[in-house]
Parts: sequence; structure tokens; C-alpha cells
Amino acid sequence: MPIVAQSTETTDWVSRFADEVIEESERRAPGKPVVVASGLSPSGPIHLGNLREVMTPHLVADEIRRRGHQVRHLISWDDYDRYRKVPAGVPGVDESWGEHIGKPLTSVPAPKGSAHPNWAEHFKAAMVEALAELGVEFDGISQTAQYTSGVYREQILHAMAHRGDIDAILDQYRTKKAPAAAKKQQKPLDEAEVEAAEGSGAAAEDDGSSGSAGYFPYKPYCGNCEKDLTTVTSYDDATTELSYTCNACGFSETVRLNEFNRGKLVWKVDWPMRWAYEGVVFEPSGVDHSSPGSSFQVGGQIVGIFGGKQPIGPMYAFVGISGMAKMSSSKGGVPTPGDALKIMEPQLLRWLYARRRPNQSFKIAFDQEIQRLYDEWDKLDAKVSEGAALPGDVAAHSRAVGTAGGELPRTARVLPYRTLASVADITAGHEDQALRILSELDPANPLSTLDEARPRYDKAEAWINTQVPAEQRTIVRGEPDAELLKSLDEAAQQSLRLLLDGLASHWSLDGLTHLVYGVPKVQAGFPADATPKELPAEIKTSQRAFFALLYQLLVSRDTGPRLPTLLLAVGQERVRALLGE
Repeated sequence: MPIVAQSTETTDWVSRFADEVIEESERRAPGKPVVVASGLSPSGPIHLGNLREVMTPHLVADEIRRRGHQVRHLISWDDYDRYRKVPAGVPGVDESWGEHIGKPLTSVPAPKGSAHPNWAEHFKAAMVEALAELGVEFDGISQTAQYTSGVYREQILHAMAHRGDIDAILDQYRTKKAPAAAKKQQKPLDEAEVEAAEGSGAAAEDDGSSGSAGYFPYKPYCGNCEKDLTTVTSYDDATTELSYTCNACGFSETVRLNEFNRGKLVWKVDWPMRWAYEGVVFEPSGVDHSSPGSSFQVGGQIVGIFGGKQPIGPMYAFVGISGMAKMSSSKGGVPTPGDALKIMEPQLLRWLYARRRPNQSFKIAFDQEIQRLYDEWDKLDAKVSEGAALPGDVAAHSRAVGTAGGELPRTARVLPYRTLASVADITAGHEDQALRILSELDPANPLSTLDEARPRYDKAEAWINTQVPAEQRTIVRGEPDAELLKSLDEAAQQSLRLLLDGLASHWSLDGLTHLVYGVPKVQAGFPADATPKELPAEIKTSQRAFFALLYQLLVSRDTGPRLPTLLLAVGQERVRALLGE
């Protein structure tokens, strides 16, 4: 059943952009589907920072669909881009892949052991799978297919015919202006220079080659080595005859550009060409593309040469990982959307992008912070169900749980993520034990099968197994700590007796929570249900000491999973033995 559309009066950022995009689309192309766009380069693992490039237009497109409009979300796969460098930390890839630098991504072999035909398809496949789980509907466009089939031939010829106009626009933004004579003699970068330039961000903003024949916004891929380290040496507008030389292998040839499909427009020209060709109305851009002289700004002028207009769209801020700096796919070990979806449900990941305006940076938690985020999400979920949430929060929640086409699959029986993680930690893969513990959380409404707690349970288990260091995993003692038990003073022994006496009658998650926190209160002469306001400050000190004692006796550490969950996991009989009964 489709989700009910949100009112346009909702104050969330998605609705505001949807208003603007619908209005702009009617102005530019009345009666036609609204076109929003994203671009992704499968040059390596597509990381969570890149996901904002997709989620921002997705959320806006989905809001437009909810209002009954037709909309296309294009994802241009920049798989005809040059292979720039060998990314670190990619399984099945070694230094030998360096020989392919300069080739189109679709001409580079996939990592060893991959089932995919080339490098681009290998990394594209993982992103497509993640987007499907996230409920992102899109039309994918392979730039390799577009260029090699001749789809952009007229646009390429048009760009070559107006290369002087393009060069003049680009020249306004070039920070290092060489004298005209020297400019004519500039040579393309060799591979080592390209690698150095990419480290500084220069190559990513390539604006074309200037050889002895002048400026050209088009780069042929070499007919011999397939690399783009080529220089156009001549071009005839009337016949479209183009000659080039490859600086990598020395190969040269003359082709007719009106029949030639082995090359592409440089990035600063390619992007605005696509805006005009596809009629893109909305496309966000990253901070790196939005600075003065960068591709988005320059593209806003170049797009007019192709008879189009620059899309509207926000500059989006970077997304980080708890404990990590700005993400970059050129560095190994950077989490991808698929990595995130192994440890969190798609609803939570969608919510993280939906609740923050695009210009707000945020972090995605792969550490203990994920438990707090899940607690926050569950509280919001409950507030929405009760009708007690604020309008903006309701809107973000609605966008997180589903799309215009309906709700995403969700866990049938919602249990706290931190509880599930603790259970998965303690049971170490024994599903029968996990089911026993989870069934005892609420004896009045026991879990009948672990499937009721899935997929959240599986995500929590994956988090424990992949993100929690071995030294932080919980290992329950096999035998009582006889030495520690003998050393306890009367007060400590009394606290253990109070706990043991109440175990049977409090054997549930809520009951054990009440019991564990109540023991120090009772010892101090207060009722077990006394509130913090009714208690002296030193009670907290007593509670901490009591908790530390229990952890030492149960898991030989001062801390661990929440004690009520830990007690349920260990089981009554074993708890009694370890506490010296």
C-alpha cells in the first residue's frame, strides 16, 4: 500500500526542494516528466560519501512521485572515465593493475575472482544491490554505452565546433594563465604527472588538452593501448578529420570524428553536455565541485553552448564515519553502502540522510554509537505511532520507512539493537541460545522464532562479528572466581544475596533491570523503586561499584553488555553458580 503523500506545508528540506523542482520543471519542460540526476564513478568501491550524491535527488524525486508527478531519477555511471589509480585495500587487486592506468574503466579487468566482466561492472554491481535494498528507484545510464554507440556524436561535433567559446569560458577560471605562445606548446601530462595531479585534485577537474593545434575539449582513447594519454594534433571542422598521437605508446592515427566512437568529452564539458542532453532539472553537487572555478560553476556557463540550462540543486556536505576523517575511495577500508547495510537496516540508513539538510555534514556510526542511533530511531518510531512526533520528524520518518511505492520490508518484532547485539555477542552464533534469551525478555509475549527479530538481529550480529574488537567481546567465565568471592566484605556479600533472592521473581528484561538497579537502593535503606530525585548522590557510586562487581564475577571485566541482558544470556542456574550461591 503506497505511503500517503506529505503535505507541501511540511517544513522539511525535501518538500521545499520538491516545490522548487516541480515549479522549475514546469517552466523548462511543461508536461514532461521531471528529471533529476546523480553521477557515480565505479573507479573503486563506491563509498558512503557517494551515497549522498544519490540519496539527495532520490528523496526529492520520491516526494515528487508522492504528489502524483512523473519523475525520472537518472544515475549516470561514469564507467567511460579513465582508470586513474589502483585503489588500496581492494581484494584480488595487486600492483599489476597499474598497467591499465589511463584506460576506460570498462576496459580494465575486474579484480581476481570476480564474476563481472570488467572493473566498472564489478564495483557498479555492489552499489546496485545496495540501492535496491534501500528502495532507490532509478534509470541507470552507462556512459561507455552512450559514447561507444555514438549517442553523443552530435554533441561532440558541436563541442569541437565551439571549442574556442569553451576555451574562453574555461580561461576565465584558470588559475595559472600561461602566455599564448607557451600555451600552444603545452603537452598532455604523462602517467606519473597525471598521478601527481590527481593527488592534488587537478586531474579530476581536467578541462581539455592544448597542443600545437590549439585547445580541444575531446580526448580520444588510443587505438593501440586504449589509454587517454593522447594529444590531438589536428582537426578539420568541415570533414571532421581528427589526428592524434598517443604519448604512452607512440601510436598515431587520423579518424573521422563523425564516425569515431572511441573517446569522450573532458569532464568540465561532458557534465554540462549531459545536463542539456537529458534535460536535467535537479542535481546536487559536492563541496569539491562547487568551489570557484570548479566543474559545477564552469558548467553553468558551458551548458548554454549546448542549448541547455544548469540544474538547480544544493551543494552537499561530506559524510564521515565515526572515528574517521572525510571518506575517499582512493584509500583502502572505506565503508560502502553495502558495508553499512550489513550492520543496519535500510530504514536507519535512509533516515540518517533524510533528517539532515544536504549542506549539513554528519557521521555514520560503525562503532558503539550505532546503539545510541538505534535507540533514537526506536524512540522516534514510537512517537510517530503515538502521534506525538513533530511534523519535520514525521516527514523524515516517512521517507525512511518507505517510498511512494510502499513501505520497505521491516523487522516484525522490534527489539532494542543494543540488546540484540549483546545476545549475539554472548551466544557467539548459537541461535538456539539466542532464541532462549530473547524469549525470556518478555515472558508474557515470548518470541516464538528468531525470524521474528530478523533482519535486525542479523544486522546486530554482523556488527558484533565485524566491528567489535576481539578484546571487547564478552566471554562468560567457565568457573566462579573463588578468590574474589572469598575477599568480599559483608556489604558486597549482602548485595549478591539480595540479587540472588530476587532472580526467580524478576526473570525478565524489565524485572532484572528493576532488580539490578534496586539492590544498592535497598542496601542503603531506600525502596527499590525510589527515583533519582529521592536518593542521595552517593547511591550512583554504590550502583557503579555493584555493577563492576557483577561484571568481574560474570565476565572478568569491569564493564560489558547491559547487566539485565547479560544475566538473561548467562541463565539463572549459571548466574547463581558464578555468584557463589
